[in-house]
Amino acid sequence: MAVSTESYMDLDQSAFHYDYETLRTTGVILAAIMFVGGILIALSKKCKCSKSKSSPVESPQPQTEVPPQTV
Repeated sequence: MAVSTESYMDLDQSAFHYDYETLRTTGVILAAIMFVGGILIALSKKCKCSKSKSSPVESPQPQTEVPPQTV
């Protein structure tokens, strides 16, 4: 009951089939989603939307001026 390597390889290769159409469609959809997401992330850093602050505004610390050093 010895099976030749050649017949085993033919059986193995014929059982596996790529679905290129689904693979290509999925790749294009994922690429488009990542591209739009990247653009949105890049633009969100540049556009400062005004957000209401829920925490109370703290008063700034008083600044003390240091006189300039003379040599």
